[in-house]
Amino acid sequence: MAAFLPSEDHIRHCMLFHFHAGLNAAAATRKICDTYGEVLEVNKCQSWYRKFAAGDYDLNDMPRSGRPVQFDEDALKSLVEADPRLSIQELSRSLQSTWSTVQRHLHQIGKKCRQGVWTPHELSESNKDQRRTICTSLLTRLNSDPFLNRIVTGDEKWILYDNVKRSRQWLLANQAPRPTSRPTLTMRKVLLSIWWDCSGIIHFELLRAGETITADSYCSQLERLQSKLIEKRPALINRRGVILQHDNARPHTARITQEKIKELGWEVLLHPPYSPDIAPSDYHLFRSLEHSLRNKTFNSVTDVERHLQSYFASRPADFYRNGIENLRSRWRTVIDNDGDYIID
Repeated sequence: MAAFLPSEDHIRHCMLFHFHAGLNAAAATRKICDTYGEVLEVNKCQSWYRKFAAGDYDLNDMPRSGRPVQFDEDALKSLVEADPRLSIQELSRSLQSTWSTVQRHLHQIGKKCRQGVWTPHELSESNKDQRRTICTSLLTRLNSDPFLNRIVTGDEKWILYDNVKRSRQWLLANQAPRPTSRPTLTMRKVLLSIWWDCSGIIHFELLRAGETITADSYCSQLERLQSKLIEKRPALINRRGVILQHDNARPHTARITQEKIKELGWEVLLHPPYSPDIAPSDYHLFRSLEHSLRNKTFNSVTDVERHLQSYFASRPADFYRNGIENLRSRWRTVIDNDGDYIID
């Protein structure tokens, strides 16, 4: 979704609002920039405050005489194409023009302000080549061996006890927003370990306070997963064979873990490093789970577990199958992207 880009008129109304609210120009500038980014300089706000203090609340520009200044749209286009992260304030300084003029011409050349996305890692050419090679190998295998329904995928995720988000509020001009408590630096949380396949959740655990995932504890988890597979997926254990998909975290790749997986008779699916975009839990299950946690508050591990059980049971029949089967198209996209990340 495109970020809201305030007009010059909107910024002036904000300054007038903060003036009547009793804030000085520096504080008003900080508040406006905290909300919209670097859209206002304090000296400009001070200029408007002097006008307001004189009893002039007209927000329109005064008429000016003389020849209008020519704006170089080609220079603007060159700047934003060289570095699309430049703010309007930075562009204004480079082009020696006003904020509102730059904003207007950005719209005229078809530019819109959109939020950037985080990527998990700065991929080297070697990383990209490895991602391409593994995805090509998996797609080639899939042509002769439809193995997606044999995949058991697992991962870990921190679940916060307090998931309250600060959001924008629709208010009257003189109405104060409802406050939201700031999260503490020592937020309570619990680590979820989970495994699932095309048919749904096979097993999940919430670690006790102070516990972490080590190679030894992960091996114990895999033994409990094996018991659940025997109970819930006997055909997978007895005939087809488990293909375990997990990432390259150290507990997953340790020697004793590899020995445990070999003892259980499972295959490990090839998975390139730094690749959450082709890990079903990351791109599918956890993303959906995050929406269900929004604005939820839990008082205990039992509350968290109850919510997770309810959420997992509420997913439609094709939810889990779609998450696994999307691997095919995502492998293809990685190849088409020359190994670069999939940006959803």
